[in-house]
Amino acid sequence: MITASGVDGAAPGVAVRLAAEDDVPAITELLLRSREHLAPWEPLREESFFTEASQREGLHALLERHAAGTHVPLVVVEDGEVVGRVTVSDVVRGAFQSAHLGYWVGAAHTGRGVATAAVAATVRLAFGELGLHRLQADTLLHNTASQRVLARNGFVRIGTAPRYLRIAGRWQDHHLHQLLDDQPSDRQDVADRP
Repeated sequence: MITASGVDGAAPGVAVRLAAEDDVPAITELLLRSREHLAPWEPLREESFFTEASQREGLHALLERHAAGTHVPLVVVEDGEVVGRVTVSDVVRGAFQSAHLGYWVGAAHTGRGVATAAVAATVRLAFGELGLHRLQADTLLHNTASQRVLARNGFVRIGTAPRYLRIAGRWQDHHLHQLLDDQPSDRQDVADRP
């Protein structure tokens, strides 16, 4: 488990860890309870998405990508309870050492610094164990709550992408944010990862 450290507004007792097959029932239940809350920020979902079978299949695919080194599927845990998800995706090695960051927390866990803490812990993982140089996270223009989470963690807006993702059934503009490792490693074993 990785916890946050030194980030204002981060809730105590929050950590991230690699998702496991045993988490599927809790993830599914959380998605069902948070369905309406998440709908404006997510692609349209088929009914089958909200089943354990679909969540198990999706997690299995992500864990295969994790084994291949391109994704890190995490769960957000608060006081032992799964309360959200974070995914480090599209990991590119070589000269780039970059990845995308996506996250959500259940409706009952918003507004208390849980997402801020989860992102902080994930940043520690990305710039530590994963040896990345850069993380990118993107938000809908009107998602000010997520923009605050990113700002608290040091992300800066680097631009706006028109019609970037199909969210809630339509192509929507997104603000692009990035965070660079402020203490880049000169270790060759990290910098030269393929």
